[in-house]
Amino acid sequence: MYEGINKMSKGKILVADDEVSIRQIVEARLKMAGYEVVTASDGAETLELVKTEQPSLIVLDIMMPKVDGLQVCREVRKNMTTPIIMLTAKGDVIDRIQALELGADDYVVKPFSPRELEARIKAVLRRIVNDNSKQSTIKVDSLTIDTGKRQVLRGEMKIKLTEMEFNLLELLASNPGRAYSRSEILHQVWGYRINQYSDTRVVDVHVSRLRSKLENDPSDPELILTARGTGYMFQNYTIN
Repeated sequence: MYEGINKMSKGKILVADDEVSIRQIVEARLKMAGYEVVTASDGAETLELVKTEQPSLIVLDIMMPKVDGLQVCREVRKNMTTPIIMLTAKGDVIDRIQALELGADDYVVKPFSPRELEARIKAVLRRIVNDNSKQSTIKVDSLTIDTGKRQVLRGEMKIKLTEMEFNLLELLASNPGRAYSRSEILHQVWGYRINQYSDTRVVDVHVSRLRSKLENDPSDPELILTARGTGYMFQNYTIN
């Protein structure tokens, strides 16, 4: 379940980190930017606040007491698609990949700039606000993508996607046969241009997750194809 964003405000952000200084700095920055902010100091408290506060987005540290961030992400993804941005240590490459595989939408590496985190949050929330002027339905074989309802069906069965997974699918499926580089996808889906701090594995993991949910055989995809030497593309179907 995803409650979405109140368009009269910038949204509610849940900041979960066991370091008091980080919570205070991020909270101050986001409040100045116009967001409502709630904070948690451990994983157990985070899971409770996710239920009671229904945040628009979660900023989630991996290393937390009681319940770590990876387990929190796993629990949230059982029934919610609320965007999650993970906070990770500089050397924790394996943890970053695992977080993405569990359904995190993006991550920021510590030490980080509060300005960078704010920009990532803004980009993610901007991408998931429904634009009613762009509603359409895409049908490819038994797959139906309803961009207005942000819903995907395989026949009559609803396929649950995270917000960023849907954004990625919408970009590719709306432009069949068009190959996108990883940097283009980062810019158009995640909202930031690639630089020395960007990691294109974010794109690779999300494509892998989409294939596992949409393809009959993820190891031999027919919908989301690899464009060798470029990036990814959706099969070249005919748009009616």
